[in-house]
Amino acid sequence: MYFDLVSCKLCPHVCGVNRDKGELGVCKIGANPLVASVVLHKGEEPIISGEDGICNVFFAHCNLSCVYCQNFQISSNKNYSSQWLDSFDAIIYRIVRILDKGINVLGFVSPTHQVPQMVTIVEMLASKGYHPVIVYNSNAYDSPKVLRELNGLVDVYLPDFKYYNNTLARRYSNVKKYREIATLAIKEMIWQKGTSLQINNLGILCSGVIVRHLVLPGHAEDSIHLLEYLEDEFSANLALSLMSQYSPIGDIAENFKNLGRALNDDEYNSVTEKLAE
Repeated sequence: MYFDLVSCKLCPHVCGVNRDKGELGVCKIGANPLVASVVLHKGEEPIISGEDGICNVFFAHCNLSCVYCQNFQISSNKNYSSQWLDSFDAIIYRIVRILDKGINVLGFVSPTHQVPQMVTIVEMLASKGYHPVIVYNSNAYDSPKVLRELNGLVDVYLPDFKYYNNTLARRYSNVKKYREIATLAIKEMIWQKGTSLQINNLGILCSGVIVRHLVLPGHAEDSIHLLEYLEDEFSANLALSLMSQYSPIGDIAENFKNLGRALNDDEYNSVTEKLAE
């Protein structure tokens, strides 16, 4: 598999550090897993979590640095907590406790920089007889080569497509060529799963791709450009989840004027109207 941690190329940063020897790249994660929480989550799209919820594994740190991240306590690569899980056995124990409640959907949140660890978790669960629907929930700043290695292991891809304008990606998430990289990543996801959604008899998604987009205050126009781009680049049949729950955090308004307020109804409605066309 394309999971070489000796010269890490897991994500588009291509840091090249030897994580097996403790060298740290952008994500500040070594070879061992680092999970901030394993929880029963009922806030995903209804087609994914249903009424019972999904077991979500929140990986610590991230390969993006979004200034408005709602999970900044765990996503910031500068943060660490002694309460986070750093052993496979501890992570598996937490997951199994939730799956044993009748939950059959397992989501990995921000897995891009810990894909080898994610694969090990899935394989360990399978060895114990657990085969839940696997959801890969990422920011789409993914490597297509790494994603190709997940073909047959991941059932549902749930990527963000955060920006159309790469200037915004650079300003708010500190990455270059976001649109181009996210496009290639999602093309790989669609190559694996197609644009049709497969729903089981309980109304839960068991195979497919749903692209998420969070509308940012002051940037409805970028969202509209993105919707046009997605239709042209992919398909009008591509499943989209258009999100409006942006909330300013901390002192973000001091450095990013547009992000210092909530999204207003007019902004969100202008994007939903475009989606309905």
